[in-house]
Amino acid sequence: MPQSPLPIVIFGARLQPDGTPGRTLWLRMSAAHAFGVARAPVLYMPTGGLSRPSGLREGDVMATMLEAAGVPPDAVQVEGTAPDTLASAVACTRLLRQRGYKGPVAVASSAYHLPRCLVLMRMMGWQVVRVPPPPVPAARRWRKRWFWRLREVAALPWDVLLLAIHRLRAGRDGD
Repeated sequence: MPQSPLPIVIFGARLQPDGTPGRTLWLRMSAAHAFGVARAPVLYMPTGGLSRPSGLREGDVMATMLEAAGVPPDAVQVEGTAPDTLASAVACTRLLRQRGYKGPVAVASSAYHLPRCLVLMRMMGWQVVRVPPPPVPAARRWRKRWFWRLREVAALPWDVLLLAIHRLRAGRDGD
């Protein structure tokens, strides 16, 4: 019996104004791809909606990057609607459930962002596998690195609260 592919949810990052991937996205994608090559079979699930001002979807740009790295299109499931991390966790869960998937899910992001992604996917009911984050910081300047860390300190409890409310409402509405 063939082994079911391990989904790797790759959380997006803002694109450059011209629609090209920035350093953060390149690093996340490189880490996810390296993990996937070592763990095959996998299903890459890049997630991220429209990025302003380019008008391109982060998920589509990541899918193009994966295909350029030699990943076959049938090993990529794009989630291109989510505008943020919380929406990505919800939307990816919906797609995986529609596919009938029940097993563990690998989660890929930058080191500063990964704890929030892991918590949200766990709250959505998944057993998670941590994809080792890129070995270098997403931001080169220390001020920017501290800004993103502080932002995550605030975002984690906020997203946990919003997801708890979402799950309560979904349970009440029978979803």
